[in-house]
Amino acid sequence: MAQDLRELFKKENDKKHLMKKGHEERFLQRLDKELPQARRSTFYFIKIAASILVLFSLGIYSYINYKSDLPQQPVVVDKGTEDSKPQGYSLGDLSPDLKKVENYYVANINLELSRLEVSGENKALVDDYMKRLSELDEEYKRLNIELNEIGPNDQTISALIKNLQLRLQLLQKLKQKLNQLKSSENEQVTSNSV
Repeated sequence: MAQDLRELFKKENDKKHLMKKGHEERFLQRLDKELPQARRSTFYFIKIAASILVLFSLGIYSYINYKSDLPQQPVVVDKGTEDSKPQGYSLGDLSPDLKKVENYYVANINLELSRLEVSGENKALVDDYMKRLSELDEEYKRLNIELNEIGPNDQTISALIKNLQLRLQLLQKLKQKLNQLKSSENEQVTSNSV
């Protein structure tokens, strides 16, 4: 009774089993008959395109509503967009070093602007400084126009850099004044509570 299974499998593999002629073709025909290939109509692709269009429209609508809900802060440092930028070049277009300097000052000015804490008590002070910053921004635009009309020269380049420095210093002074105002208010509150 003890048979070697390996030998049995070898004998079975050595036998050749032949199928009847046409068996494979009949099987494939029957398979096609039972499971016909469903074609995807163009309507299917229209559904997909419409879904993508709806999602895209909802995304744009949400973005516009979200953007309009954000509080708008006045732009004091305007590097210009493609439409508003005058034809020609700006300080940063002259050399990579000047671009680094311009980007440094613009980034620091925007950082200082974002850190400002405006309240009812200090609004008049902040508005006064914002007016001065706007004047400096207009002067920067005039210098940029001069740079394009006359061409790059040391005086214009140094005036542009000085303008950026003045704006940053002005914002730092504003921050110091706000801190002094805040500390004096805190002192008054503590003296009143005693």
